Amino acid sequence: MRCRLPSAGFLIKLLTAASIITPGAPHFGLTGKEPLVLSTPLLEDSDPGNVHLKQCDSLKLFRRQKRLCRREPGLAEGLRDAIRLSALECRYQFRTERWNCSLEGRGSLIKRGFKETAFLFAISSAGLTHSLAKACSSGRMERCTCDESPDLENREAWQWGGCGDNLKYSIKFIKHFLGQRKASKDLRARVDMHNTNMGIKAVKSGLKTTCKCHGVSGSCAVRTCWKQLSSFHETGKLLKLKYETAVRVHSITNDATGETELISPKKHSYTLKNHIPRTTDLVYIEDSPNFCRPSKYSPGTAGRVCSKETNCESMCCGQGHNTQSLLVNRPCHCQVQWCCYVECQQCSQREEIYTCKH
Repeated sequence: MRCRLPSAGFLIKLLTAASIITPGAPHFGLTGKEPLVLSTPLLEDSDPGNVHLKQCDSLKLFRRQKRLCRREPGLAEGLRDAIRLSALECRYQFRTERWNCSLEGRGSLIKRGFKETAFLFAISSAGLTHSLAKACSSGRMERCTCDESPDLENREAWQWGGCGDNLKYSIKFIKHFLGQRKASKDLRARVDMHNTNMGIKAVKSGLKTTCKCHGVSGSCAVRTCWKQLSSFHETGKLLKLKYETAVRVHSITNDATGETELISPKKHSYTLKNHIPRTTDLVYIEDSPNFCRPSKYSPGTAGRVCSKETNCESMCCGQGHNTQSLLVNRPCHCQVQWCCYVECQQCSQREEIYTCKH
Protein backbone atom coordinates (compact mmCIF):
# COMPACT_ATOMS: atom_id res chain seq x y z
CA MET A 1 0.00 0.00 0.00
CA ARG A 2 1.36 3.40 -0.95
CA CYS A 3 1.03 6.18 1.55
CA ARG A 4 1.62 9.88 1.51
CA LEU A 5 4.48 10.94 3.71
CA PRO A 6 4.72 13.96 6.01
CA SER A 7 6.68 15.97 3.50
CA ALA A 8 7.78 13.53 0.84
CA GLY A 9 5.33 15.11 -1.54
CA PHE A 10 7.02 18.40 -1.41
CA LEU A 11 10.42 17.13 -1.45
CA ILE A 12 11.19 16.32 -4.95
CA LYS A 13 8.58 18.69 -6.27
CA LEU A 14 10.36 21.62 -4.73
CA LEU A 15 13.61 20.85 -6.43
CA THR A 16 12.34 19.59 -9.74
CA ALA A 17 10.44 22.79 -10.30
CA ALA A 18 12.58 25.68 -9.12
CA SER A 19 10.32 28.11 -11.00
CA ILE A 20 10.57 26.13 -14.23
CA ILE A 21 7.29 25.70 -16.07
CA THR A 22 6.77 22.29 -17.61
CA PRO A 23 4.41 22.57 -20.61
CA GLY A 24 1.61 20.07 -20.59
CA ALA A 25 2.43 18.76 -17.13
CA PRO A 26 -0.45 16.70 -15.72
CA HIS A 27 -2.14 17.88 -12.52
CA PHE A 28 -1.00 15.88 -9.53
CA GLY A 29 -1.11 16.41 -5.82
CA LEU A 30 1.89 16.13 -3.56
CA THR A 31 2.82 12.47 -3.83
CA GLY A 32 6.58 12.81 -4.03
CA LYS A 33 6.65 11.27 -7.49
CA GLU A 34 6.37 14.33 -9.71
CA PRO A 35 7.60 17.93 -9.82
CA LEU A 36 5.88 20.87 -8.25
CA VAL A 37 5.49 23.02 -11.34
CA LEU A 38 4.15 26.51 -11.61
CA SER A 39 1.29 26.26 -14.05
CA THR A 40 1.17 30.01 -14.68
CA PRO A 41 3.42 32.95 -13.85
CA LEU A 42 2.32 35.27 -11.10
CA LEU A 43 0.02 38.08 -12.18
CA GLU A 44 -0.05 41.54 -10.73
CA ASP A 45 -3.30 42.48 -9.05
CA SER A 46 -4.32 45.53 -7.08
CA ASP A 47 -6.16 43.32 -4.57
CA PRO A 48 -3.66 41.42 -2.35
CA GLY A 49 -6.32 38.80 -1.65
CA ASN A 50 -6.67 38.02 -5.34
CA VAL A 51 -2.90 37.74 -5.73
CA HIS A 52 -2.75 35.21 -2.90
CA LEU A 53 -5.53 33.09 -4.42
CA LYS A 54 -3.86 33.15 -7.82
CA GLN A 55 -0.56 32.10 -6.27
CA CYS A 56 -2.26 29.09 -4.64
CA ASP A 57 -4.01 28.16 -7.87
CA SER A 58 -0.71 28.25 -9.76
CA LEU A 59 0.76 25.48 -7.60
CA LYS A 60 0.11 21.80 -8.28
CA LEU A 61 -1.52 20.70 -5.04
CA PHE A 62 -4.07 18.23 -3.80
CA ARG A 63 -7.53 19.70 -3.38
CA ARG A 64 -7.23 19.68 0.41
CA GLN A 65 -3.84 21.34 0.24
CA LYS A 66 -5.13 24.00 -2.10
CA ARG A 67 -7.95 24.78 0.34
CA LEU A 68 -5.42 25.17 3.13
CA CYS A 69 -3.27 27.36 0.93
CA ARG A 70 -6.17 29.66 0.06
CA ARG A 71 -7.03 30.01 3.77
CA GLU A 72 -3.44 30.84 4.71
CA PRO A 73 -2.34 34.19 3.22
CA GLY A 74 1.40 34.17 2.69
CA LEU A 75 1.70 30.40 2.39
CA ALA A 76 2.05 30.33 -1.40
CA GLU A 77 4.87 32.83 -1.21
CA GLY A 78 6.53 30.67 1.43
CA LEU A 79 6.26 27.62 -0.81
CA ARG A 80 7.92 29.50 -3.64
CA ASP A 81 10.69 30.65 -1.33
CA ALA A 82 11.25 27.02 -0.37
CA ILE A 83 11.49 26.01 -4.03
CA ARG A 84 14.11 28.66 -4.74
CA LEU A 85 16.08 28.05 -1.54
CA SER A 86 16.26 24.27 -1.90
CA ALA A 87 17.10 24.30 -5.61
CA LEU A 88 19.90 26.84 -5.28
CA GLU A 89 21.45 25.12 -2.28
CA CYS A 90 21.30 21.70 -3.93
CA ARG A 91 23.09 23.03 -7.00
CA TYR A 92 25.68 24.79 -4.87
CA GLN A 93 26.51 21.75 -2.73
CA PHE A 94 26.96 19.50 -5.79
CA ARG A 95 28.60 22.06 -8.10
CA THR A 96 31.88 20.10 -8.18
CA GLU A 97 30.37 16.60 -8.30
CA ARG A 98 29.53 14.37 -11.25
CA TRP A 99 25.86 14.70 -10.38
CA ASN A 100 25.27 18.43 -10.00
CA CYS A 101 21.60 18.46 -9.03
CA SER A 102 20.64 18.97 -12.66
CA LEU A 103 16.96 19.07 -13.56
CA GLU A 104 17.70 16.83 -16.54
CA GLY A 105 16.96 13.24 -15.59
CA ARG A 106 15.35 14.21 -12.28
CA GLY A 107 12.09 12.43 -13.07
CA SER A 108 13.83 9.08 -13.50
CA LEU A 109 16.20 9.59 -10.60
CA ILE A 110 13.48 10.18 -8.02
CA LYS A 111 11.89 6.83 -8.87
CA ARG A 112 14.98 5.09 -7.53
CA GLY A 113 16.44 4.74 -4.04
CA PHE A 114 19.83 6.38 -4.64
CA LYS A 115 21.83 8.54 -2.21
CA GLU A 116 21.05 11.49 -4.47
CA THR A 117 17.33 10.84 -4.07
CA ALA A 118 17.80 10.80 -0.30
CA PHE A 119 19.51 14.19 -0.46
CA LEU A 120 16.70 15.63 -2.59
CA PHE A 121 14.08 14.59 -0.06
CA ALA A 122 16.09 16.01 2.83
CA ILE A 123 17.06 19.34 1.23
CA SER A 124 13.49 19.93 0.08
CA SER A 125 11.88 19.29 3.46
CA ALA A 126 14.61 21.41 5.05
CA GLY A 127 13.90 24.26 2.63
CA LEU A 128 10.20 24.10 3.36
CA THR A 129 10.76 24.08 7.13
CA HIS A 130 13.22 26.97 7.00
CA SER A 131 11.11 29.13 4.66
CA LEU A 132 7.88 28.83 6.64
CA ALA A 133 9.62 29.52 9.97
CA LYS A 134 11.14 32.67 8.45
CA ALA A 135 7.82 33.66 6.89
CA CYS A 136 6.23 33.60 10.36
CA SER A 137 8.87 35.77 11.99
CA SER A 138 8.90 38.26 9.12
CA GLY A 139 5.13 38.75 9.32
CA ARG A 140 4.41 37.33 5.86
CA MET A 141 1.94 34.74 7.16
CA GLU A 142 -1.20 35.89 8.95
CA ARG A 143 -1.81 32.86 11.20
CA CYS A 144 1.60 32.80 12.86
CA THR A 145 4.03 35.30 14.29
CA CYS A 146 7.22 35.19 16.35
CA ASP A 147 8.48 32.07 18.07
CA GLU A 148 6.17 31.26 20.95
CA SER A 149 8.66 29.56 23.24
CA PRO A 150 7.43 29.90 26.83
CA ASP A 151 10.81 31.16 28.04
CA LEU A 152 10.84 34.13 25.66
CA GLU A 153 8.94 37.39 26.03
CA ASN A 154 7.52 37.97 22.59
CA ARG A 155 6.34 41.48 23.35
CA GLU A 156 9.87 42.44 24.28
CA ALA A 157 11.16 40.67 21.19
CA TRP A 158 8.85 42.70 18.98
CA GLN A 159 9.73 45.91 20.83
CA TRP A 160 13.45 45.42 20.30
CA GLY A 161 13.19 43.85 16.85
CA GLY A 162 14.23 40.40 18.06
CA CYS A 163 11.44 38.28 16.62
CA GLY A 164 12.22 34.58 16.87
CA ASP A 165 11.93 32.23 13.88
CA ASN A 166 8.86 30.11 14.56
CA LEU A 167 10.19 26.62 13.90
CA LYS A 168 7.60 24.97 16.16
CA TYR A 169 4.71 26.34 14.09
CA SER A 170 6.50 25.57 10.83
CA ILE A 171 6.98 21.87 11.63
CA LYS A 172 3.44 21.48 12.95
CA PHE A 173 1.93 23.16 9.90
CA ILE A 174 4.06 21.16 7.44
CA LYS A 175 2.88 17.84 8.85
CA HIS A 176 -0.73 19.00 8.70
CA PHE A 177 -0.40 20.48 5.22
CA LEU A 178 1.29 17.44 3.72
CA GLY A 179 -0.92 14.96 5.55
CA GLN A 180 1.03 12.80 7.96
CA ARG A 181 0.06 9.16 7.78
CA LYS A 182 1.17 6.03 9.55
CA ALA A 183 4.26 4.68 7.88
CA SER A 184 3.78 2.09 5.18
CA LYS A 185 5.45 -1.31 5.29
CA ASP A 186 6.86 -0.49 1.86
CA LEU A 187 10.64 -0.05 2.08
CA ARG A 188 10.82 2.90 -0.30
CA ALA A 189 8.03 4.73 1.54
CA ARG A 190 9.79 4.32 4.87
CA VAL A 191 13.10 5.48 3.42
CA ASP A 192 11.47 8.58 1.94
CA MET A 193 9.79 9.36 5.25
CA HIS A 194 13.07 8.90 7.13
CA ASN A 195 14.94 11.30 4.83
CA THR A 196 12.09 13.79 4.94
CA ASN A 197 12.24 13.91 8.72
CA MET A 198 16.02 14.07 8.64
CA GLY A 199 15.79 17.29 6.60
CA ILE A 200 13.52 18.82 9.25
CA LYS A 201 15.95 17.72 11.99
CA ALA A 202 18.82 19.36 10.13
CA VAL A 203 17.04 22.72 10.26
CA LYS A 204 16.11 22.20 13.91
CA SER A 205 19.74 21.48 14.82
CA GLY A 206 20.66 24.97 13.62
CA LEU A 207 18.20 26.74 15.92
CA LYS A 208 20.04 28.92 18.41
CA THR A 209 19.22 31.52 21.02
CA THR A 210 20.32 35.05 20.14
CA CYS A 211 20.34 37.78 22.77
CA LYS A 212 20.67 41.53 22.76
CA CYS A 213 21.59 43.69 25.75
CA HIS A 214 19.93 47.01 26.56
CA GLY A 215 20.96 49.50 29.18
CA VAL A 216 22.91 52.65 29.94
CA SER A 217 26.34 52.79 28.27
CA GLY A 218 25.87 49.35 26.81
CA SER A 219 25.28 47.62 30.13
CA CYS A 220 23.21 44.46 30.11
CA ALA A 221 20.57 45.63 32.58
CA VAL A 222 17.92 44.24 30.27
CA ARG A 223 18.48 41.33 27.92
CA THR A 224 16.11 40.32 25.16
CA CYS A 225 16.49 36.85 23.64
CA TRP A 226 14.86 35.14 20.69
CA LYS A 227 15.19 31.97 18.64
CA GLN A 228 17.01 32.26 15.33
CA LEU A 229 17.75 29.73 12.59
CA SER A 230 21.22 29.44 11.14
CA SER A 231 21.64 30.33 7.47
CA PHE A 232 20.23 27.76 5.06
CA HIS A 233 23.72 27.40 3.61
CA GLU A 234 24.80 25.90 6.94
CA THR A 235 21.92 23.42 6.71
CA GLY A 236 22.98 22.57 3.17
CA LYS A 237 26.54 21.86 4.30
CA LEU A 238 25.28 19.58 7.06
CA LEU A 239 23.08 17.63 4.64
CA LYS A 240 25.98 17.28 2.19
CA LEU A 241 28.07 15.75 4.98
CA LYS A 242 25.18 13.38 5.75
CA TYR A 243 25.06 12.48 2.05
CA GLU A 244 28.75 11.55 2.14
CA THR A 245 28.11 9.18 5.07
CA ALA A 246 24.67 7.93 4.02
CA VAL A 247 23.69 4.44 5.19
CA ARG A 248 22.38 1.74 2.88
CA VAL A 249 19.38 -0.03 4.38
CA HIS A 250 16.83 -2.79 3.91
CA SER A 251 13.78 -3.62 5.99
CA ILE A 252 12.84 -6.37 8.42
CA THR A 253 9.79 -7.08 10.53
CA ASN A 254 10.26 -6.75 14.27
CA ASP A 255 9.01 -10.03 15.73
CA ALA A 256 8.06 -8.40 19.02
CA THR A 257 6.03 -5.48 17.64
CA GLY A 258 5.15 -6.60 14.13
CA GLU A 259 6.40 -3.24 12.84
CA THR A 260 8.63 -2.85 9.80
CA GLU A 261 12.05 -1.40 10.67
CA LEU A 262 14.96 -0.04 8.63
CA ILE A 263 18.31 -1.70 9.22
CA SER A 264 21.69 -1.62 7.55
CA PRO A 265 23.76 -4.74 6.81
CA LYS A 266 26.14 -6.04 9.44
CA LYS A 267 29.42 -4.15 9.29
CA HIS A 268 31.51 -7.04 10.66
CA SER A 269 31.10 -10.78 10.65
CA TYR A 270 31.34 -10.85 14.45
CA THR A 271 28.47 -8.37 14.82
CA LEU A 272 25.43 -10.23 16.11
CA LYS A 273 22.86 -7.53 15.53
CA ASN A 274 22.00 -5.50 12.47
CA HIS A 275 22.75 -1.81 12.68
CA ILE A 276 19.72 0.48 13.04
CA PRO A 277 20.35 3.81 11.29
CA ARG A 278 20.12 6.92 13.43
CA THR A 279 17.37 9.45 12.84
CA THR A 280 20.11 11.89 11.82
CA ASP A 281 21.44 9.59 9.05
CA LEU A 282 20.48 9.84 5.42
CA VAL A 283 19.49 6.40 4.17
CA TYR A 284 19.28 4.84 0.72
CA ILE A 285 18.36 1.52 -0.87
CA GLU A 286 20.59 1.00 -3.92
CA ASP A 287 23.94 2.10 -5.28
CA SER A 288 24.00 5.13 -7.56
CA PRO A 289 25.09 5.10 -11.21
CA ASN A 290 28.42 6.84 -11.90
CA PHE A 291 26.74 9.78 -13.72
CA CYS A 292 29.67 9.92 -16.18
CA ARG A 293 27.78 9.37 -19.42
CA PRO A 294 24.39 10.75 -20.46
CA SER A 295 21.60 8.56 -19.15
CA LYS A 296 18.01 8.82 -18.00
CA TYR A 297 19.36 9.97 -14.64
CA SER A 298 21.69 12.79 -15.69
CA PRO A 299 23.19 14.54 -18.74
CA GLY A 300 26.68 13.20 -17.92
CA THR A 301 29.80 15.27 -17.30
CA ALA A 302 31.00 16.03 -20.85
CA GLY A 303 31.50 19.76 -21.27
CA ARG A 304 31.35 20.48 -17.51
CA VAL A 305 33.83 23.04 -16.18
CA CYS A 306 36.25 21.53 -13.67
CA SER A 307 39.28 22.50 -11.60
CA LYS A 308 42.56 21.01 -12.79
CA GLU A 309 43.96 21.01 -9.26
CA THR A 310 40.99 19.50 -7.44
CA ASN A 311 38.37 17.59 -9.41
CA CYS A 312 39.00 17.28 -13.17
CA GLU A 313 40.22 13.70 -12.84
CA SER A 314 37.16 12.63 -10.86
CA MET A 315 34.51 14.68 -12.63
CA CYS A 316 35.75 13.74 -16.09
CA CYS A 317 35.74 10.05 -15.13
CA GLY A 318 39.34 9.57 -16.30
CA GLN A 319 38.51 10.63 -19.87
CA GLY A 320 40.63 13.76 -19.76
CA HIS A 321 39.80 17.44 -20.11
CA ASN A 322 40.14 20.23 -22.63
CA THR A 323 42.02 23.45 -21.87
CA GLN A 324 40.93 26.80 -23.25
CA SER A 325 42.77 30.07 -22.70
CA LEU A 326 40.53 33.13 -22.42
CA LEU A 327 41.17 36.83 -21.92
CA VAL A 328 38.79 38.07 -19.24
CA ASN A 329 38.18 41.43 -17.56
CA ARG A 330 38.09 41.58 -13.79
CA PRO A 331 37.51 44.49 -11.37
CA CYS A 332 40.80 45.61 -9.83
CA HIS A 333 42.40 48.43 -7.84
CA CYS A 334 39.08 49.08 -6.09
CA GLN A 335 38.74 52.08 -3.78
CA VAL A 336 35.92 53.22 -1.52
CA GLN A 337 34.76 56.70 -2.56
CA TRP A 338 32.91 59.24 -0.42
CA CYS A 339 30.15 58.63 -0.01
CA CYS A 340 28.98 55.12 -0.23
CA TYR A 341 30.24 53.49 -3.39
CA VAL A 342 33.24 51.52 -4.61
CA GLU A 343 35.14 52.54 -7.72
CA CYS A 344 37.15 49.90 -9.58
CA GLN A 345 39.32 49.73 -12.67
CA GLN A 346 39.03 46.93 -15.20
CA CYS A 347 42.07 44.73 -15.60
CA SER A 348 42.53 42.15 -18.34
CA GLN A 349 44.05 38.81 -17.50
CA ARG A 350 44.39 35.49 -19.23
CA GLU A 351 42.70 32.51 -17.58
CA GLU A 352 42.64 28.84 -18.43
CA ILE A 353 39.25 27.10 -18.43
CA TYR A 354 39.13 23.32 -18.12
CA THR A 355 36.18 21.26 -19.38
CA CYS A 356 35.58 17.52 -19.45
CA LYS A 357 36.09 15.87 -22.83
CA HIS A 358 33.17 14.37 -24.73
